[in-house]
Amino acid sequence: MLRKILDSKYFQIPYRIIKTIIFLILVLYVAFIVIQRVSGNQSVFGYRIFTVATGSMVPDYNVNDVLAIKEVNHDELKIGDDITYLGTKQDVNGKIVTHRIIDIEMKDGKKVYITKGINNEVEDPTIEDNQIYGKVVGKIPIVTEINHIIKNQYGFFFLIFLPLVIVIFLEIADTVTEIKRDKQEKDEKEAEENEKIDKDGEEII
Repeated sequence: MLRKILDSKYFQIPYRIIKTIIFLILVLYVAFIVIQRVSGNQSVFGYRIFTVATGSMVPDYNVNDVLAIKEVNHDELKIGDDITYLGTKQDVNGKIVTHRIIDIEMKDGKKVYITKGINNEVEDPTIEDNQIYGKVVGKIPIVTEINHIIKNQYGFFFLIFLPLVIVIFLEIADTVTEIKRDKQEKDEKEAEENEKIDKDGEEII
């Protein structure tokens, strides 16, 4: 009965689709993690990838959105651009921040940038060119959606974990059924051979 269900086209088509989707999700997410870990968030072809950790830029960027950051000539940066930089002062010291440029000034002969989160009431400490990783060019759509699913316990359970468990269970059931079928065919073949030997023996007698 299980064999018929597993072999049915009404089961195989959706089953293969689910397997393919899960496989692609896992491959994309693993690739995303590997790129971040291996590169250490260093520039790859002029781009970096960062994940939004706070709601300071909502609604433009939500928590767990995955952003693509492009290295640009700092002379091209202007008020209204969203940039990612390494904080070196006060509350943002040692933190990677993605905020919006609200002003650009000259201080002691150097260009400094004043940035602020959309939802923040207070602006960030001033930053200089050497702190800037690059300009935000946008979210990475598919990876962002996958990241939201992975980071949400219900989304992860119902859209990743549960389907993955079902796929593993069905693969095991398919393997077990295949082994049983092979054993049954082998036993039947041996029985036929034994029966043939018996008949040949009777004919000789």
